[in-house]
Amino acid sequence: MAPPSVLYAMPYGPPVYDLVAAECPRELRVEFLADHSDAALLDRLADVEFVIGGRLSAAHFAVARRLRLVQCAGVGFDGVDLEAARARGIPVATTPEGTVEGVAEHVLLLILAVNKQLLVADRGLREGRWLVWQLRPSSHMLMGQTLGLVGLGRIGREVARRARAFGVRMVYFDPVRLAPGEEAELGVELMPLDRLLAAADVVSLHTPLTAETRGLIGARELGQMKPDAILINTSRGGVVDEQALVAALATGRLRGAGLDVFAEEPLDPGSPLLGLDNVVLTPHIATATRQAMIIKARAQFANVLRVLRGEPPLNRIA
Repeated sequence: MAPPSVLYAMPYGPPVYDLVAAECPRELRVEFLADHSDAALLDRLADVEFVIGGRLSAAHFAVARRLRLVQCAGVGFDGVDLEAARARGIPVATTPEGTVEGVAEHVLLLILAVNKQLLVADRGLREGRWLVWQLRPSSHMLMGQTLGLVGLGRIGREVARRARAFGVRMVYFDPVRLAPGEEAELGVELMPLDRLLAAADVVSLHTPLTAETRGLIGARELGQMKPDAILINTSRGGVVDEQALVAALATGRLRGAGLDVFAEEPLDPGSPLLGLDNVVLTPHIATATRQAMIIKARAQFANVLRVLRGEPPLNRIA
């Protein structure tokens, strides 16, 4: 009898597929899509029992007659129609393992790069300009600044743990308040969003993209931030009104931004963000490391095995 099939529906390519395949237990058989068109995905979903990743609409769930679990590739789930999954009784789970640590590190990377104008210094040096004095008046240390965390879930908490070493004051906004003991352990203070935006030197976003959070940071919210503050977004591009952010950065209303996610991905080559010196941009790679891919693959396959044993999947969201 053939092992149960697991369709890995992320378009990462052979180098990543090799890492994933190496972690697949013998009890399972992992398959990769050579064609990532919607038609190819619909065709394969008719036979598979488990899917890792992919953008799944109601039409996909309608043809997935044997599907027993949708395992999101990371902590984002905005590409999955959760209502359609619930209607079919198909559980959907996320993969925080390997994700939260990588994103937390990337947040600090972006903060430091924007504060120290890393890309401006690097480009100047390559162009023969020795900016040893010129950048000093407009560069900043993280020490002593106020870091505002919008969302204090798994990733936000990991950012807080790492940021403490830099000697920052930390405030957070989240609909669900942490227990007093956890607030004390992390060194964070709860604030309403408006107050956080006005108080923070660095605002870092850690919220999923939902109907409630889409456009959460728009022109009004950007206008509440300090003129010398910076915005960091490693969550989802749709959480920010990108047009309003471009205007704030281009006019100097905000000092800078570090962005790993965008309203449309890949980022359009004509995006005005690419012409701004006060922005550090990365192509949605906050969790893109060899170690993270291995950790995530192990956790994903472990959840599949749980379902095969009749156990509920970990980190279920629907």
